[in-house]
Amino acid sequence: MNYPHYNPASDNRPLSDEELNDLDELLAELPADGTLNIEALDGYLAGLLLTPGRALADVPGADWLPVIWGGDGEGDDNAPFASGKQRKKVVMLVLRHLQSIALAWAERPQAWEPIFSFADGEDEDTEYADAEDWAAGFLTAVDLAPEAWAPLFEGGATAPLLAPIAALGSPDGALAEAGAEARDEASRGIPDAMLALWAIHQKA
Repeated sequence: MNYPHYNPASDNRPLSDEELNDLDELLAELPADGTLNIEALDGYLAGLLLTPGRALADVPGADWLPVIWGGDGEGDDNAPFASGKQRKKVVMLVLRHLQSIALAWAERPQAWEPIFSFADGEDEDTEYADAEDWAAGFLTAVDLAPEAWAPLFEGGATAPLLAPIAALGSPDGALAEAGAEARDEASRGIPDAMLALWAIHQKA
């Protein structure tokens, strides 16, 4: 199966809310195990862009795109999609979202917001963020290049930036069974951590 490479110079219009919903629904309807939802996809794409030691534009699309929908399966060229048209639509939306993240980080970082879940607390004025799915998606990208990521998780200035992701996104992470307040605090620290990692990545 042929997939396009990530091209930073191509269409980087942010997806509208309607397009994000369409993409989330398309992924949710796929009959495959391991398909990412829109929150996990957002984290996964962030992790791909931040992977140390490589430019994503140099990585074949076939190496990372099928991970989003749990792989291509066997037999049918369109699996797990209903048609080649549906596959193309998902790929194009994913590439646009990826490129819009990179553009936001480069040109207007403080305006960038990851896609998290939010839930109301017992107090109607309280809202809790929960980045579990986002962090799990990020760790999916880490799993594609574990040797490159290992030093960043283990020490230096980057370990504290990545700690909330490991704590939220791993099944056995430190916050797997934590309450809403602890998960909210960790989740809300992720945007600034990602921008700090992006700055480090750009200097590497």
